[in-house]
Amino acid sequence: MGEFPVWPRQGDAEGATRPESLRPQDCERWLTLESGPLNDKGGPPKGLDHPGLNSQVKWTEGRQVSFVLTCRPFFVYGALMSRSEINIPVFDHSALPNVGRMPSWIRQPLGGEGNYGGTAGAVHGEQLHTVCESARCPNRAECWSRGTATFMLLGDVCTRACGFCAVKTGRPEGVVDQDEPARVAAAVARLGLDYVVLTSVNRDDLADGGAEIFAATLRHLRLQQSTIGLEILTPDFQQDQISAVATICDAVAGNALVWGHNVETVPSLYRTVRKGSKYERSLDLLALAAQQPRVEAKSAIMLGLGESQDEVLAVLRDLRAVGVKRVALGQYLRPTRFHLPVKEYITLEQFADYETEAKNIGFSWVKAGPLVRSSYHAEDGYTF
Repeated sequence: MGEFPVWPRQGDAEGATRPESLRPQDCERWLTLESGPLNDKGGPPKGLDHPGLNSQVKWTEGRQVSFVLTCRPFFVYGALMSRSEINIPVFDHSALPNVGRMPSWIRQPLGGEGNYGGTAGAVHGEQLHTVCESARCPNRAECWSRGTATFMLLGDVCTRACGFCAVKTGRPEGVVDQDEPARVAAAVARLGLDYVVLTSVNRDDLADGGAEIFAATLRHLRLQQSTIGLEILTPDFQQDQISAVATICDAVAGNALVWGHNVETVPSLYRTVRKGSKYERSLDLLALAAQQPRVEAKSAIMLGLGESQDEVLAVLRDLRAVGVKRVALGQYLRPTRFHLPVKEYITLEQFADYETEAKNIGFSWVKAGPLVRSSYHAEDGYTF
């Protein structure tokens, strides 16, 4: 893994002044998180398609520094971080290689223009978490440039350890930020959003699984703007699904709501991909949500983890059978080398076939493509 950077460099005079901006060559040691060390000019490994480079410098406690270089479309190549900032998962799949290099149809520009700064200011100004950042979403630049983000409730520490997910695993010990719903509403007002997607980490340490924080946030948003479009992407609420559904639906008081819960993969892969989760339990929650007045149930599947086409089609049929109307299908992309490997890159033609099949099965809202995620352009077609 390499070592952590230290400033000043060896040989610098005692009390040397640290620079206002730090270049990669200003540090002697590197921690490499992805595909190998940066080259001697501070760029990505030779041969990588690289139209631009964004850098973020953050001074940390003492004289250690975070220097993150992000390269198209979502890799973090050289990251100089303090030990407390490094999120190494509780599992290690680094010995398992991806099936091959990422194909050209998956890549996209970094973005960062448009409303990106305003979105970042609203999110960070209210001290909020987003799945865009915590899960290393490849669409973050595009979505933030459009002035939208998916807010992640209940902190940034998850009580489960899914093999595909970059969100931190830990023990939140029952801590809940009761002021978070108000701050989410403030950020939404600042961004001028008329459609909001809320998600959360799994909170198996809470008796209600976090349902009350979802409800409180929905109440704040509806009170602030009665016509706002609302979508939630929830955990499975294994503690008490019936009570969680009642709590959340009471908060919207019969108004329209899109209720998302992702099955993520096919049943045969659950023990590897979604430890701590159960396919049948996810279907049970979606069935409950779909039965509620003015609620549309939604789910999503990641492809490329080793599933077969027949298994994917079987999942789509299961989802429709419990009342799910909206579905998203996207390519699994490995967030770090510690996570599960990509076993297949799904072609654009395959995604088009899945979209056609999903519509034939009866879904009213379908998105299928390499970079599709559950909340990606979630507002499209919102009419009910």
